[in-house]
Amino acid sequence: MISVQQGARLAAFAVTVAGSLALSGAPSAAPAAKGDALKGDVLAPHRAVYDLKMIKTRGTGRVEAVRGRILYDFSGSACAGYELQFRQVSELSSGEGSVALSDLRSTTWEDTAAKKFRFNSENRLNDRTLESVNGQAERHKSAVAVKLSKPKSKSVSLPAGLVFPTEHMRRIIEAAQAGKSVLELVVYDGSETGEKLYDTLTVIGKKIEPGDKPPDDAAAKEPALAKLARWPVTISYFEKKKDGKHEEQQPVYAISFELYENGISRALVLSYADFTIGGTMTALEMKTPKPCK
Repeated sequence: MISVQQGARLAAFAVTVAGSLALSGAPSAAPAAKGDALKGDVLAPHRAVYDLKMIKTRGTGRVEAVRGRILYDFSGSACAGYELQFRQVSELSSGEGSVALSDLRSTTWEDTAAKKFRFNSENRLNDRTLESVNGQAERHKSAVAVKLSKPKSKSVSLPAGLVFPTEHMRRIIEAAQAGKSVLELVVYDGSETGEKLYDTLTVIGKKIEPGDKPPDDAAAKEPALAKLARWPVTISYFEKKKDGKHEEQQPVYAISFELYENGISRALVLSYADFTIGGTMTALEMKTPKPCK
């Protein structure tokens, strides 16, 4: 699943480009108590490639064309923790010969108990670094303690009820399997300066049983997926003010996709204020989980 770090940063990038081109869940997650983490290897290690292209534009935005690619490399296990290596390269054009290139790279690691999270990312625009973030977070009983080394050394205390990205994915799968249609969680993934929180609203559609609506992308070539259920999912991300209220009623970013019960996503649709991008899975490699020692 593409996280808010990737999606919201492309949204912010689009604003930058526009200028440079002159162009039923609880309201928040409960703290993860010791021994209360989601158990088992519900998430499958895999490497997926998604090709991106513009679906439509709207409003007065100056971005007229988008193309790019996402590399999503997820590994680990319930005992070793989960690591994600992500890269998204996006080319945005004004349609007047002006083109900007975004290159976002990130590596994260999260333990199965959802208590520890490490993150390292860099966002570049036309070979110029816009953001570089490096840090780690640890959940305690009353708060989440964040220690940043980039963009500058700093310690931050955040609410204990937030969730990290992999935990977010697992809770969506758990909600879908339980027949829930709505899930609201506060998500932290080290975005921007490493202090950003997002309110998220996840809407889960009707279950697609194994064998129904066969996919027409790389997922169709993986026999294991044919035996799994999946759900249409839409996640909307809202900026959170310090007083706990939404920054605005309209989401910063929303992503829709079909989510398999092992965590693999297909048929991406990334929605921003001025345009919408589609992501087609063009390659999928299932990986062997790291054995527990």
